Amino acid sequence: MAYYRRGINLLALIYIIIGIYVAWVHEYITPSLLKRIAQALLAIFLWFLVLLGVDLHIGGDG
Repeated sequence: MAYYRRGINLLALIYIIIGIYVAWVHEYITPSLLKRIAQALLAIFLWFLVLLGVDLHIGGDG
């Protein structure tokens, strides 16, 4: 039973990786999108720094 569950997780991971690749090739995912997502995640997890006035923009032109 544990093997069956591990197989499903592996298939899901492969499905997601292929989906990311296809989205990248067809330019649904771009470097600027990844930059904005990274900035948003930093702001979410380091919100207290944002309240203290720390600029979490990556690259300085955000």
